Amino acid sequence: MKSAVETLNPTRVRLSIEVPFEELKDSLDAAYKKINQQVTVKGFRKGKIPARIIDQRFGRGAVLEEAVNDALPKFYTEAVNEAELNVLGQPEVDITELKDGETLNFTAEVDVRPTIEIPDYSGIEVEVDAIEVSDEDIDKAVEELRERFASTSPVERAAEDGDVVTLDLEAKVDGEVLEDGIANGLSYTIGSGELLDGVDEAVTGVEAGGEATFTSELKGGSAAGKEAEVTVKVTQVAARELPALDDEFAQLASEFDTLEELRADSRKRLENMKQYDQATQAQERVLEKLLELVEVPVPEKLLEEEVNTRKHNLEHHQLGQMGLDLEKYLEIQGKTAEEFDTETKEAAVKGIKTQFVLDELVNKEKLNVNQEELTEHLMRRAASSGMSPDQFAQAVVEGGQVPMLVGEVARGKALAVVVEAATVKDTNGEIIDLDDEEEDETTEATSEETPAVEAEAETESPDAKPEA
Repeated sequence: MKSAVETLNPTRVRLSIEVPFEELKDSLDAAYKKINQQVTVKGFRKGKIPARIIDQRFGRGAVLEEAVNDALPKFYTEAVNEAELNVLGQPEVDITELKDGETLNFTAEVDVRPTIEIPDYSGIEVEVDAIEVSDEDIDKAVEELRERFASTSPVERAAEDGDVVTLDLEAKVDGEVLEDGIANGLSYTIGSGELLDGVDEAVTGVEAGGEATFTSELKGGSAAGKEAEVTVKVTQVAARELPALDDEFAQLASEFDTLEELRADSRKRLENMKQYDQATQAQERVLEKLLELVEVPVPEKLLEEEVNTRKHNLEHHQLGQMGLDLEKYLEIQGKTAEEFDTETKEAAVKGIKTQFVLDELVNKEKLNVNQEELTEHLMRRAASSGMSPDQFAQAVVEGGQVPMLVGEVARGKALAVVVEAATVKDTNGEIIDLDDEEEDETTEATSEETPAVEAEAETESPDAKPEA
Protein backbone atom coordinates (compact mmCIF):
# COMPACT_ATOMS: atom_id res chain seq x y z
CA MET A 1 0.00 0.00 0.00
CA LYS A 2 1.14 3.51 -0.84
CA SER A 3 -0.30 6.70 0.61
CA ALA A 4 0.24 10.42 0.28
CA VAL A 5 -1.12 13.35 2.28
CA GLU A 6 -2.28 16.65 0.79
CA THR A 7 -3.03 19.53 3.17
CA LEU A 8 -6.22 21.24 1.99
CA ASN A 9 -6.27 23.80 4.80
CA PRO A 10 -4.94 23.99 8.39
CA THR A 11 -7.69 21.66 9.61
CA ARG A 12 -8.34 19.30 6.68
CA VAL A 13 -6.25 16.85 4.65
CA ARG A 14 -6.76 14.49 1.73
CA LEU A 15 -5.21 11.03 1.83
CA SER A 16 -4.55 9.37 -1.52
CA ILE A 17 -4.17 5.61 -1.08
CA GLU A 18 -3.09 2.97 -3.62
CA VAL A 19 -3.65 -0.69 -2.76
CA PRO A 20 -2.20 -3.49 -4.94
CA PHE A 21 -4.86 -6.09 -5.64
CA GLU A 22 -2.96 -8.89 -3.94
CA GLU A 23 -3.35 -7.01 -0.64
CA LEU A 24 -7.11 -7.47 -0.97
CA LYS A 25 -6.84 -11.27 -0.83
CA ASP A 26 -7.91 -11.57 2.83
CA SER A 27 -10.88 -9.28 2.25
CA LEU A 28 -11.87 -11.18 -0.90
CA ASP A 29 -11.72 -14.48 0.97
CA ALA A 30 -13.86 -12.96 3.75
CA ALA A 31 -16.33 -11.65 1.16
CA TYR A 32 -16.78 -15.10 -0.46
CA LYS A 33 -17.18 -16.66 2.99
CA LYS A 34 -19.82 -14.10 4.02
CA ILE A 35 -21.79 -14.47 0.81
CA ASN A 36 -21.54 -18.25 1.16
CA GLN A 37 -23.33 -18.03 4.51
CA GLN A 38 -26.06 -15.79 3.13
CA VAL A 39 -27.13 -17.48 -0.12
CA THR A 40 -28.38 -20.88 -1.26
CA VAL A 41 -27.53 -22.52 -4.58
CA LYS A 42 -29.20 -25.77 -5.60
CA GLY A 43 -26.75 -28.65 -5.71
CA PHE A 44 -24.36 -27.14 -3.18
CA ARG A 45 -24.32 -27.30 0.59
CA LYS A 46 -24.63 -24.00 2.43
CA GLY A 47 -21.21 -22.52 2.89
CA LYS A 48 -19.62 -24.81 0.27
CA ILE A 49 -20.43 -22.85 -2.90
CA PRO A 50 -17.31 -22.43 -5.10
CA ALA A 51 -16.13 -18.89 -5.79
CA ARG A 52 -16.69 -19.22 -9.56
CA ILE A 53 -20.34 -20.18 -8.95
CA ILE A 54 -20.83 -17.13 -6.72
CA ASP A 55 -19.28 -14.97 -9.46
CA GLN A 56 -21.62 -16.48 -12.07
CA ARG A 57 -24.81 -16.36 -10.02
CA PHE A 58 -24.38 -13.13 -8.09
CA GLY A 59 -21.75 -11.25 -10.03
CA ARG A 60 -18.12 -10.51 -9.37
CA GLY A 61 -19.14 -6.90 -8.61
CA ALA A 62 -21.05 -7.95 -5.49
CA VAL A 63 -17.96 -9.76 -4.20
CA LEU A 64 -15.70 -6.79 -4.94
CA GLU A 65 -18.10 -4.43 -3.18
CA GLU A 66 -18.12 -6.59 -0.06
CA ALA A 67 -14.33 -6.98 -0.13
CA VAL A 68 -13.67 -3.27 -0.57
CA ASN A 69 -16.04 -2.34 2.25
CA ASP A 70 -14.15 -4.79 4.46
CA ALA A 71 -10.71 -3.51 3.39
CA LEU A 72 -11.22 0.26 3.43
CA PRO A 73 -11.13 0.77 7.21
CA LYS A 74 -7.89 -1.17 7.54
CA PHE A 75 -6.04 0.67 4.76
CA TYR A 76 -7.41 4.05 5.85
CA THR A 77 -6.24 3.45 9.44
CA GLU A 78 -2.81 2.33 8.22
CA ALA A 79 -2.48 5.51 6.17
CA VAL A 80 -3.55 7.71 9.10
CA ASN A 81 -1.06 6.04 11.44
CA GLU A 82 1.71 6.17 8.85
CA ALA A 83 1.20 9.92 8.41
CA GLU A 84 0.82 10.40 12.19
CA LEU A 85 -2.40 12.35 11.72
CA ASN A 86 -4.64 13.40 14.61
CA VAL A 87 -7.97 13.04 12.84
CA LEU A 88 -11.37 14.33 13.91
CA GLY A 89 -14.55 12.55 12.89
CA GLN A 90 -15.25 10.33 9.93
CA PRO A 91 -13.58 10.74 6.53
CA GLU A 92 -15.29 11.38 3.23
CA VAL A 93 -14.15 8.50 1.03
CA ASP A 94 -14.10 8.44 -2.76
CA ILE A 95 -13.01 5.34 -4.67
CA THR A 96 -11.15 6.73 -7.68
CA GLU A 97 -10.18 3.45 -9.34
CA LEU A 98 -11.04 -0.21 -8.88
CA LYS A 99 -9.60 -2.63 -11.43
CA ASP A 100 -10.31 -6.29 -10.78
CA GLY A 101 -7.04 -8.12 -10.39
CA GLU A 102 -4.96 -4.94 -10.59
CA THR A 103 -5.49 -2.14 -8.07
CA LEU A 104 -7.74 -0.24 -5.66
CA ASN A 105 -7.21 3.52 -5.42
CA PHE A 106 -9.19 5.80 -3.14
CA THR A 107 -9.03 9.15 -1.43
CA ALA A 108 -10.17 10.09 2.06
CA GLU A 109 -10.75 13.69 3.16
CA VAL A 110 -10.85 14.19 6.91
CA ASP A 111 -10.60 16.96 9.50
CA VAL A 112 -7.47 17.02 11.64
CA ARG A 113 -6.44 18.87 14.75
CA PRO A 114 -4.58 22.01 13.73
CA THR A 115 -0.96 22.55 14.63
CA ILE A 116 -0.88 25.08 17.46
CA GLU A 117 2.10 27.06 18.69
CA ILE A 118 1.79 28.00 22.36
CA PRO A 119 3.55 31.34 22.95
CA ASP A 120 5.10 32.57 26.19
CA TYR A 121 2.15 33.08 28.51
CA SER A 122 4.06 34.24 31.57
CA GLY A 123 3.30 37.88 30.77
CA ILE A 124 -0.47 37.53 31.04
CA GLU A 125 -1.98 40.06 33.45
CA VAL A 126 -5.63 40.22 34.54
CA GLU A 127 -7.68 42.18 37.05
CA VAL A 128 -10.33 40.66 39.30
CA ASP A 129 -12.78 41.95 41.87
CA ALA A 130 -11.38 42.61 45.33
CA ILE A 131 -12.66 40.55 48.26
CA GLU A 132 -14.73 42.96 50.31
CA VAL A 133 -17.35 41.93 52.86
CA SER A 134 -19.33 44.80 54.35
CA ASP A 135 -21.45 44.92 57.48
CA GLU A 136 -24.45 45.16 55.16
CA ASP A 137 -23.44 41.85 53.55
CA ILE A 138 -23.30 40.21 56.98
CA ASP A 139 -26.63 41.74 57.97
CA LYS A 140 -28.21 40.30 54.83
CA ALA A 141 -26.76 36.82 55.45
CA VAL A 142 -27.94 36.77 59.06
CA GLU A 143 -31.36 38.04 58.01
CA GLU A 144 -31.67 35.23 55.45
CA LEU A 145 -30.84 32.73 58.20
CA ARG A 146 -33.39 34.42 60.43
CA GLU A 147 -36.04 34.06 57.71
CA ARG A 148 -35.44 30.29 57.67
CA PHE A 149 -36.35 30.10 61.36
CA ALA A 150 -39.49 32.21 61.07
CA SER A 151 -42.69 30.81 62.53
CA THR A 152 -46.28 31.45 61.39
CA SER A 153 -49.54 31.89 63.21
CA PRO A 154 -53.06 32.35 61.75
CA VAL A 155 -54.52 35.88 61.90
CA GLU A 156 -58.01 37.23 61.33
CA ARG A 157 -57.26 40.09 58.96
CA ALA A 158 -56.65 40.80 55.30
CA ALA A 159 -53.49 39.32 53.78
CA GLU A 160 -50.43 41.57 53.61
CA ASP A 161 -47.05 41.41 51.91
CA GLY A 162 -44.91 38.77 53.63
CA ASP A 163 -47.86 36.78 54.98
CA VAL A 164 -48.14 33.03 54.36
CA VAL A 165 -51.50 32.27 52.76
CA THR A 166 -53.13 28.94 51.99
CA LEU A 167 -54.69 28.99 48.53
CA ASP A 168 -57.00 27.03 46.25
CA LEU A 169 -56.41 27.76 42.55
CA GLU A 170 -58.48 27.08 39.43
CA ALA A 171 -57.21 28.01 35.94
CA LYS A 172 -59.38 28.37 32.83
CA VAL A 173 -58.30 28.78 29.22
CA ASP A 174 -60.99 29.91 26.76
CA GLY A 175 -63.57 29.41 29.50
CA GLU A 176 -62.68 25.74 30.09
CA VAL A 177 -61.16 24.52 33.36
CA LEU A 178 -57.88 22.73 32.66
CA GLU A 179 -57.51 19.14 33.85
CA ASP A 180 -54.19 20.08 35.44
CA GLY A 181 -55.37 23.57 36.32
CA ILE A 182 -56.73 22.86 39.79
CA ALA A 183 -54.62 22.98 42.96
CA ASN A 184 -55.81 23.02 46.56
CA GLY A 185 -54.07 23.79 49.84
CA LEU A 186 -51.06 25.58 48.37
CA SER A 187 -48.90 27.41 50.91
CA TYR A 188 -47.56 30.65 49.46
CA THR A 189 -45.61 33.60 50.85
CA ILE A 190 -46.89 36.85 49.37
CA GLY A 191 -44.10 38.64 47.54
CA SER A 192 -41.91 35.56 47.01
CA GLY A 193 -42.71 35.38 43.30
CA GLU A 194 -42.86 31.58 43.42
CA LEU A 195 -46.34 31.32 41.86
CA LEU A 196 -48.07 32.88 38.87
CA ASP A 197 -47.55 36.48 37.91
CA GLY A 198 -50.37 38.55 39.34
CA VAL A 199 -51.16 36.36 42.32
CA ASP A 200 -49.52 38.76 44.80
CA GLU A 201 -51.76 41.65 43.77
CA ALA A 202 -54.81 39.37 43.70
CA VAL A 203 -54.54 38.00 47.25
CA THR A 204 -53.22 41.13 48.99
CA GLY A 205 -56.09 42.62 50.95
CA VAL A 206 -58.19 39.41 50.86
CA GLU A 207 -59.25 37.76 54.12
CA ALA A 208 -59.66 34.01 54.75
CA GLY A 209 -62.68 32.79 52.79
CA GLY A 210 -62.34 35.51 50.17
CA GLU A 211 -61.73 35.05 46.44
CA ALA A 212 -60.12 36.99 43.62
CA THR A 213 -59.68 36.52 39.89
CA PHE A 214 -56.75 37.54 37.71
CA THR A 215 -55.20 36.68 34.34
CA SER A 216 -51.72 35.23 33.98
CA GLU A 217 -49.57 33.40 31.48
CA LEU A 218 -49.16 29.77 32.59
CA LYS A 219 -45.55 28.72 33.14
CA GLY A 220 -46.03 24.96 32.81
CA GLY A 221 -48.51 22.15 32.32
CA SER A 222 -50.72 21.32 29.36
CA ALA A 223 -51.38 24.99 28.50
CA ALA A 224 -47.90 26.40 29.13
CA GLY A 225 -47.46 29.81 27.55
CA LYS A 226 -51.19 30.52 27.25
CA GLU A 227 -53.15 33.26 28.99
CA ALA A 228 -55.42 31.83 31.69
CA GLU A 229 -58.15 33.22 33.91
CA VAL A 230 -57.22 32.17 37.43
CA THR A 231 -59.59 32.11 40.38
CA VAL A 232 -57.83 32.08 43.74
CA LYS A 233 -59.49 31.42 47.09
CA VAL A 234 -57.74 32.30 50.32
CA THR A 235 -58.49 29.66 52.97
CA GLN A 236 -56.06 30.93 55.62
CA VAL A 237 -53.89 33.95 56.36
CA ALA A 238 -50.89 33.49 58.65
CA ALA A 239 -48.42 36.12 59.81
CA ARG A 240 -44.71 35.31 59.80
CA GLU A 241 -42.90 35.98 63.04
CA LEU A 242 -39.13 36.31 62.99
CA PRO A 243 -37.04 35.31 66.01
CA ALA A 244 -35.26 38.10 67.87
CA LEU A 245 -31.64 38.72 66.87
CA ASP A 246 -29.90 37.71 70.07
CA ASP A 247 -27.66 35.03 71.52
CA GLU A 248 -30.64 32.70 71.90
CA PHE A 249 -31.20 32.88 68.14
CA ALA A 250 -27.51 32.15 67.50
CA GLN A 251 -27.79 29.01 69.64
CA LEU A 252 -30.98 27.98 67.82
CA ALA A 253 -29.68 28.52 64.28
CA SER A 254 -26.01 27.51 64.62
CA GLU A 255 -23.36 25.86 66.73
CA PHE A 256 -22.35 29.21 68.22
CA ASP A 257 -23.25 30.58 71.66
CA THR A 258 -23.41 34.26 70.79
CA LEU A 259 -24.71 36.44 67.97
CA GLU A 260 -21.27 37.99 67.68
CA GLU A 261 -19.73 34.57 66.97
CA LEU A 262 -22.46 33.86 64.40
CA ARG A 263 -21.76 37.14 62.62
CA ALA A 264 -18.02 36.42 62.63
CA ASP A 265 -18.67 33.03 61.05
CA SER A 266 -20.95 34.64 58.46
CA ARG A 267 -18.14 37.04 57.54
CA LYS A 268 -15.71 34.14 57.12
CA ARG A 269 -18.15 32.20 54.95
CA LEU A 270 -18.81 35.23 52.75
CA GLU A 271 -15.08 35.85 52.38
CA ASN A 272 -14.58 32.21 51.32
CA MET A 273 -17.38 32.50 48.77
CA LYS A 274 -15.94 35.71 47.35
CA GLN A 275 -12.50 34.11 47.26
CA TYR A 276 -13.94 31.24 45.26
CA ASP A 277 -15.65 33.70 42.90
CA GLN A 278 -12.41 35.64 42.60
CA ALA A 279 -10.47 32.50 41.68
CA THR A 280 -13.08 31.54 39.09
CA GLN A 281 -13.00 35.06 37.65
CA ALA A 282 -9.21 34.90 37.43
CA GLN A 283 -9.31 31.59 35.60
CA GLU A 284 -11.88 32.83 33.10
CA ARG A 285 -9.97 36.04 32.37
CA VAL A 286 -6.61 34.28 32.11
CA LEU A 287 -8.14 31.81 29.66
CA GLU A 288 -9.54 34.66 27.57
CA LYS A 289 -6.10 36.32 27.46
CA LEU A 290 -4.47 33.02 26.52
CA LEU A 291 -6.89 32.46 23.64
CA GLU A 292 -6.13 35.96 22.37
CA LEU A 293 -2.44 35.02 22.13
CA VAL A 294 -2.95 31.83 20.09
CA GLU A 295 -4.09 31.48 16.50
CA VAL A 296 -6.49 28.52 16.43
CA PRO A 297 -8.20 27.50 13.17
CA VAL A 298 -11.50 25.67 13.76
CA PRO A 299 -12.63 22.77 11.52
CA GLU A 300 -15.90 23.77 9.86
CA LYS A 301 -17.52 20.36 10.17
CA LEU A 302 -16.58 20.03 13.83
CA LEU A 303 -17.96 23.52 14.50
CA GLU A 304 -21.23 22.65 12.77
CA GLU A 305 -21.58 19.48 14.84
CA GLU A 306 -20.79 21.33 18.08
CA VAL A 307 -23.37 24.03 17.34
CA ASN A 308 -26.00 21.39 16.57
CA THR A 309 -25.15 19.50 19.76
CA ARG A 310 -25.49 22.63 21.90
CA LYS A 311 -28.84 23.50 20.33
CA HIS A 312 -30.10 19.94 20.74
CA ASN A 313 -29.10 19.78 24.40
CA LEU A 314 -30.76 23.12 25.12
CA GLU A 315 -34.02 22.32 23.31
CA HIS A 316 -34.46 18.67 24.25
CA HIS A 317 -32.94 18.55 27.72
CA GLN A 318 -32.68 21.88 29.53
CA LEU A 319 -35.75 23.61 28.12
CA GLY A 320 -37.77 20.38 28.09
CA GLN A 321 -37.31 20.04 31.84
CA MET A 322 -38.55 23.61 32.27
CA GLY A 323 -41.62 23.09 30.10
CA LEU A 324 -40.38 25.59 27.51
CA ASP A 325 -39.68 25.48 23.78
CA LEU A 326 -36.97 27.45 22.01
CA GLU A 327 -39.36 30.14 20.80
CA LYS A 328 -40.64 30.83 24.32
CA TYR A 329 -37.11 30.75 25.72
CA LEU A 330 -35.95 33.37 23.22
CA GLU A 331 -38.95 35.52 24.08
CA ILE A 332 -38.08 35.37 27.78
CA GLN A 333 -34.44 36.17 27.04
CA GLY A 334 -35.41 39.02 24.71
CA LYS A 335 -33.32 37.58 21.87
CA THR A 336 -33.99 36.98 18.20
CA ALA A 337 -33.28 33.63 16.55
CA GLU A 338 -30.38 35.28 14.70
CA GLU A 339 -28.86 36.57 17.94
CA PHE A 340 -29.25 33.14 19.52
CA ASP A 341 -27.54 31.45 16.55
CA THR A 342 -24.68 33.96 16.69
CA GLU A 343 -24.16 33.49 20.43
CA THR A 344 -24.32 29.71 20.13
CA LYS A 345 -21.73 29.71 17.36
CA GLU A 346 -19.43 32.04 19.31
CA ALA A 347 -19.67 29.80 22.37
CA ALA A 348 -18.96 26.72 20.25
CA VAL A 349 -15.92 28.36 18.66
CA LYS A 350 -14.58 29.36 22.08
CA GLY A 351 -15.18 25.85 23.43
CA ILE A 352 -13.33 24.17 20.58
CA LYS A 353 -10.43 26.64 20.71
CA THR A 354 -10.17 26.21 24.47
CA GLN A 355 -9.93 22.46 24.18
CA PHE A 356 -7.36 22.55 21.38
CA VAL A 357 -5.15 25.05 23.23
CA LEU A 358 -5.33 23.32 26.62
CA ASP A 359 -4.73 19.90 25.04
CA GLU A 360 -1.62 21.31 23.38
CA LEU A 361 -0.53 22.69 26.75
CA VAL A 362 -1.01 19.26 28.32
CA ASN A 363 1.42 17.86 25.75
CA LYS A 364 3.86 20.76 26.01
CA GLU A 365 4.00 20.67 29.81
CA LYS A 366 3.90 16.85 29.86
CA LEU A 367 1.01 16.80 32.34
CA ASN A 368 -0.34 13.46 33.54
CA VAL A 369 -3.50 12.50 35.44
CA ASN A 370 -3.17 10.07 38.32
CA GLN A 371 -5.86 7.82 39.73
CA GLU A 372 -6.47 10.03 42.78
CA GLU A 373 -7.08 13.11 40.61
CA LEU A 374 -9.44 11.19 38.34
CA THR A 375 -11.37 9.77 41.29
CA GLU A 376 -11.76 13.21 42.89
CA HIS A 377 -13.04 14.64 39.60
CA LEU A 378 -15.43 11.73 39.17
CA MET A 379 -16.81 12.33 42.67
CA ARG A 380 -17.46 16.00 41.88
CA ARG A 381 -19.10 15.22 38.57
CA ALA A 382 -21.27 12.58 40.24
CA ALA A 383 -22.41 15.09 42.87
CA SER A 384 -23.32 17.68 40.22
CA SER A 385 -25.25 15.09 38.21
CA GLY A 386 -27.31 13.95 41.20
CA MET A 387 -25.98 10.38 40.93
CA SER A 388 -24.07 8.34 43.45
CA PRO A 389 -20.33 7.94 42.70
CA ASP A 390 -20.83 4.24 41.95
CA GLN A 391 -23.72 4.92 39.55
CA PHE A 392 -21.84 7.70 37.81
CA ALA A 393 -18.66 5.61 37.52
CA GLN A 394 -20.62 2.72 36.03
CA ALA A 395 -22.29 5.01 33.51
CA VAL A 396 -18.92 6.51 32.56
CA VAL A 397 -17.30 3.11 32.03
CA GLU A 398 -20.26 1.66 30.10
CA GLY A 399 -20.42 4.77 27.92
CA GLY A 400 -16.70 4.69 27.17
CA GLN A 401 -16.33 8.18 28.68
CA VAL A 402 -13.26 7.57 30.86
CA PRO A 403 -10.91 9.26 28.32
CA MET A 404 -13.22 12.28 28.33
CA LEU A 405 -12.95 12.63 32.11
CA VAL A 406 -9.18 12.20 31.95
CA GLY A 407 -9.09 14.97 29.33
CA GLU A 408 -11.14 17.28 31.56
CA VAL A 409 -8.75 16.80 34.49
CA ALA A 410 -5.68 17.25 32.29
CA ARG A 411 -7.04 20.46 30.77
CA GLY A 412 -7.84 21.75 34.25
CA LYS A 413 -4.23 21.16 35.25
CA ALA A 414 -3.02 22.90 32.09
CA LEU A 415 -5.09 25.99 32.79
CA ALA A 416 -3.88 25.97 36.41
CA VAL A 417 -0.30 26.14 35.09
CA VAL A 418 -1.14 29.24 33.04
CA VAL A 419 -3.00 30.88 35.93
CA GLU A 420 -0.05 30.26 38.23
CA ALA A 421 2.29 31.93 35.75
CA ALA A 422 0.00 34.93 35.21
CA THR A 423 -0.09 38.13 37.25
CA VAL A 424 -3.48 38.52 38.89
CA LYS A 425 -4.35 41.81 40.63
CA ASP A 426 -7.55 42.89 42.30
CA THR A 427 -9.29 46.21 41.76
CA ASN A 428 -7.33 47.62 44.71
CA GLY A 429 -4.06 46.88 42.94
CA GLU A 430 -3.14 44.00 45.26
CA ILE A 431 -1.46 40.94 43.69
CA ILE A 432 -3.54 37.81 44.25
CA ASP A 433 -1.82 34.52 45.02
CA LEU A 434 -3.92 31.65 43.64
CA ASP A 435 -2.48 28.46 45.09
CA ASP A 436 -3.01 24.84 44.05
CA GLU A 437 -6.23 24.47 45.97
CA GLU A 438 -7.96 26.39 43.17
CA GLU A 439 -7.09 23.67 40.66
CA ASP A 440 -10.35 21.81 41.31
CA GLU A 441 -12.36 24.85 40.32
CA THR A 442 -10.20 25.21 37.21
CA THR A 443 -10.98 21.63 36.24
CA GLU A 444 -14.69 22.24 36.61
CA ALA A 445 -14.49 25.43 34.57
CA THR A 446 -12.75 23.72 31.66
CA SER A 447 -15.09 20.71 31.73
CA GLU A 448 -18.10 23.01 31.42
CA GLU A 449 -16.55 25.15 28.69
CA THR A 450 -15.02 22.60 26.38
CA PRO A 451 -16.90 20.34 23.94
CA ALA A 452 -16.35 16.59 23.82
CA VAL A 453 -13.84 16.62 20.99
CA GLU A 454 -12.34 13.40 22.37
CA ALA A 455 -15.29 11.52 20.98
CA GLU A 456 -14.38 12.83 17.54
CA ALA A 457 -10.64 12.50 17.89
CA GLU A 458 -10.41 8.76 17.48
CA THR A 459 -9.53 7.31 14.09
CA GLU A 460 -12.92 6.35 12.72
CA SER A 461 -13.45 3.86 9.93
CA PRO A 462 -14.84 4.99 6.60
CA ASP A 463 -18.05 3.49 5.30
CA ALA A 464 -18.04 3.57 1.52
CA LYS A 465 -19.05 1.49 -1.43
CA PRO A 466 -17.19 1.25 -4.74
CA GLU A 467 -18.68 3.33 -7.50
CA ALA A 468 -20.23 1.50 -10.40
